[in-house]
Amino acid sequence: MAAINDYHHLLVLRLFVGVFEASFAPGILMIISSWYKKTEQSARFAVYISAAILSGAFGGLLAGAITGGLEGAGGLRGWRWLFIVEGAATIVWACCSAFILLDFPATTKRLTERERTIATARLRNTRVLVPTEGQVKIGKRQSFLAAVSNWRTWGFIVGYMVIVGSSTLSYFYPTLVRGLGYTDRVQAQYMTVPIYAVAFVCTAITGYFCDKIPDWRGIVIAGWLTVSLITSIVVCTVYDFTVRYAMLVIMAAGLWAANATSLSFASSTFGSMEAETRGIALALVNAMGNLAQIYGSYLFPSESAPKYLMGFSVISALLGVGIATHIVMNYLVKRKA
Repeated sequence: MAAINDYHHLLVLRLFVGVFEASFAPGILMIISSWYKKTEQSARFAVYISAAILSGAFGGLLAGAITGGLEGAGGLRGWRWLFIVEGAATIVWACCSAFILLDFPATTKRLTERERTIATARLRNTRVLVPTEGQVKIGKRQSFLAAVSNWRTWGFIVGYMVIVGSSTLSYFYPTLVRGLGYTDRVQAQYMTVPIYAVAFVCTAITGYFCDKIPDWRGIVIAGWLTVSLITSIVVCTVYDFTVRYAMLVIMAAGLWAANATSLSFASSTFGSMEAETRGIALALVNAMGNLAQIYGSYLFPSESAPKYLMGFSVISALLGVGIATHIVMNYLVKRKA
């Protein structure tokens, strides 16, 4: 992408980037669900989501430093250096991950026989199906049909789509902060850091405590979404800059904490599925949930500034659906357990 000279070439290459990176998130979800007990997953998912939170806090600042600091170096524009530096870092880490990530507990060659036995026994004690070496797979078609025909899959798709749709608010943090009175672009970027910092702390704490009360994850998610709903309504009705900024901080914390907990709730619930079916179900939740980003990107048009009533109104409605969905899912999952 650093070498392109045509906008259409950029679009095509960006499409390929999306195709190849699409399997990353579902793959990570599958790995976590395959190695950790149901009562250990919330904290791990919180760590995973925290990486996205930190990238939101410092990604813009880092990109600005690269494009500004390397502008003209080697005769290249700063934006080209951004693709080169971030692409090279991704390749290096991908090579490292090949030596870090393991296969399934029962099949990995990096553990001894005794270690594999202990790893699988831990999971089976919490009713997690573990694929074993030589086990006959049910096939991709049957796995797909089993995933899409399971009511739990669709319940979590709706719940996660609502959270991701509401979280598209993060795309507009700099714009919203400028609308709240911080007109300087650099200052507006710095003012988004506290939003992510509070979200990081709340996500970490929520992930830790949800492993202590795994049967109430749905209620915890509904609680955080309720907090975000209240703050969204306040933002729609109060136009004081300081109050609206404080509400944005609290709202983001609720959405990010709910995001991580929702994934761990789905993953632990899918533990009773065959590994292939679980992988497809997790991929569907992630993929279908992220479709919300399509319409989410249109919620805050510039003509709505500085109040952005349409965006916050839609998000409030989504949050209401999310609260009801996760309360119902918590009840149904406990009842069917």
